[in-house]
Amino acid sequence: MKVYSFEKLECWQHARRLAVWTYHVTKEFPQEEKFGLITQIRRAAISIASNLAEGTSRKSGKDQSHFSTMAYGSTIELLNDLIISNDLLFLSDSFYTEGRNLIERQTLLIAQLRKSQKLNPKLS
Repeated sequence: MKVYSFEKLECWQHARRLAVWTYHVTKEFPQEEKFGLITQIRRAAISIASNLAEGTSRKSGKDQSHFSTMAYGSTIELLNDLIISNDLLFLSDSFYTEGRNLIERQTLLIAQLRKSQKLNPKLS
Protein backbone atom coordinates (compact mmCIF):
# COMPACT_ATOMS: atom_id res chain seq x y z
CA MET A 1 0.00 0.00 0.00
CA LYS A 2 1.34 3.42 -0.98
CA VAL A 3 2.03 5.90 1.79
CA TYR A 4 1.32 9.47 0.70
CA SER A 5 3.61 12.33 1.68
CA PHE A 6 1.09 13.93 4.05
CA GLU A 7 0.91 10.72 6.09
CA LYS A 8 4.59 11.13 6.93
CA LEU A 9 4.17 14.65 8.32
CA GLU A 10 4.28 14.88 12.12
CA CYS A 11 1.96 17.86 11.79
CA TRP A 12 -0.70 15.81 9.99
CA GLN A 13 -0.27 12.83 12.35
CA HIS A 14 -0.90 15.11 15.33
CA ALA A 15 -3.92 16.67 13.59
CA ARG A 16 -5.31 13.19 13.06
CA ARG A 17 -4.93 12.40 16.78
CA LEU A 18 -6.56 15.74 17.64
CA ALA A 19 -9.54 14.94 15.40
CA VAL A 20 -10.01 11.52 17.02
CA TRP A 21 -9.72 13.08 20.49
CA THR A 22 -12.35 15.65 19.50
CA TYR A 23 -14.81 12.97 18.43
CA HIS A 24 -14.35 11.15 21.73
CA VAL A 25 -14.91 14.18 23.96
CA THR A 26 -17.92 15.47 22.02
CA LYS A 27 -19.71 12.13 22.52
CA GLU A 28 -20.42 13.34 26.05
CA PHE A 29 -22.04 16.62 24.95
CA PRO A 30 -25.81 17.09 25.34
CA GLN A 31 -27.82 15.47 22.55
CA GLU A 32 -29.46 18.80 21.66
CA GLU A 33 -26.01 19.98 20.49
CA LYS A 34 -25.82 17.22 17.86
CA PHE A 35 -26.42 19.68 15.00
CA GLY A 36 -24.87 22.67 16.76
CA LEU A 37 -21.64 22.78 18.67
CA ILE A 38 -20.78 19.10 18.18
CA THR A 39 -20.91 19.44 14.40
CA GLN A 40 -18.99 22.74 14.50
CA ILE A 41 -16.21 21.29 16.67
CA ARG A 42 -15.87 18.12 14.63
CA ARG A 43 -15.77 20.01 11.33
CA ALA A 44 -13.03 22.31 12.61
CA ALA A 45 -10.96 19.36 13.82
CA ILE A 46 -11.33 17.45 10.55
CA SER A 47 -10.53 20.61 8.59
CA ILE A 48 -7.10 20.85 10.22
CA ALA A 49 -5.97 17.44 8.97
CA SER A 50 -7.76 17.83 5.62
CA ASN A 51 -6.09 21.14 4.79
CA LEU A 52 -2.67 19.79 5.74
CA ALA A 53 -3.23 16.78 3.49
CA GLU A 54 -4.53 18.84 0.59
CA GLY A 55 -1.62 21.25 0.85
CA THR A 56 0.87 18.47 0.13
CA SER A 57 -0.66 18.03 -3.32
CA ARG A 58 0.29 21.57 -4.30
CA LYS A 59 3.43 22.23 -6.34
CA SER A 60 4.69 25.49 -4.84
CA GLY A 61 5.66 26.33 -1.29
CA LYS A 62 3.39 29.36 -1.50
CA ASP A 63 0.36 27.19 -2.35
CA GLN A 64 1.27 24.65 0.33
CA SER A 65 1.68 27.45 2.87
CA HIS A 66 -1.82 28.72 2.00
CA PHE A 67 -3.34 25.38 3.06
CA SER A 68 -1.23 25.34 6.22
CA THR A 69 -2.57 28.81 7.01
CA MET A 70 -6.13 27.51 6.59
CA ALA A 71 -5.28 24.58 8.90
CA TYR A 72 -3.97 27.07 11.47
CA GLY A 73 -7.23 29.02 11.25
CA SER A 74 -9.24 25.85 11.82
CA THR A 75 -7.09 25.08 14.87
CA ILE A 76 -7.88 28.48 16.35
CA GLU A 77 -11.57 27.94 15.53
CA LEU A 78 -11.41 24.64 17.43
CA LEU A 79 -9.86 26.41 20.42
CA ASN A 80 -12.68 28.97 20.38
CA ASP A 81 -15.26 26.17 20.30
CA LEU A 82 -13.59 24.38 23.23
CA ILE A 83 -13.55 27.60 25.27
CA ILE A 84 -17.29 28.07 24.68
CA SER A 85 -17.96 24.39 25.41
CA ASN A 86 -16.14 24.74 28.71
CA ASP A 87 -18.07 27.93 29.52
CA LEU A 88 -21.32 26.04 28.88
CA LEU A 89 -20.09 23.18 31.11
CA PHE A 90 -20.26 20.71 28.19
CA LEU A 91 -16.52 20.12 28.48
CA SER A 92 -14.86 19.41 31.83
CA ASP A 93 -11.91 21.49 32.97
CA SER A 94 -9.59 18.49 32.58
CA PHE A 95 -10.67 17.84 28.96
CA TYR A 96 -10.49 21.56 28.26
CA THR A 97 -6.90 21.69 29.53
CA GLU A 98 -6.02 18.58 27.56
CA GLY A 99 -7.56 20.11 24.44
CA ARG A 100 -5.66 23.37 24.90
CA ASN A 101 -2.41 21.45 25.23
CA LEU A 102 -3.13 19.49 22.04
CA ILE A 103 -4.00 22.71 20.23
CA GLU A 104 -0.85 24.44 21.47
CA ARG A 105 1.23 21.60 20.04
CA GLN A 106 -0.76 21.67 16.79
CA THR A 107 -0.24 25.39 16.25
CA LEU A 108 3.49 25.00 16.88
CA LEU A 109 3.73 22.17 14.34
CA ILE A 110 1.76 24.12 11.74
CA ALA A 111 3.93 27.21 12.27
CA GLN A 112 7.06 25.14 11.74
CA LEU A 113 5.62 23.57 8.60
CA ARG A 114 4.56 26.95 7.19
CA LYS A 115 8.03 28.35 7.80
CA SER A 116 9.65 25.51 5.85
CA GLN A 117 7.12 25.86 3.03
CA LYS A 118 7.79 29.58 2.69
CA LEU A 119 11.53 28.91 2.52
CA ASN A 120 10.98 26.53 -0.44
CA PRO A 121 9.04 28.56 -3.02
CA LYS A 122 9.27 25.90 -5.74
CA LEU A 123 8.59 22.43 -4.42
CA SER A 124 8.11 19.52 -6.76
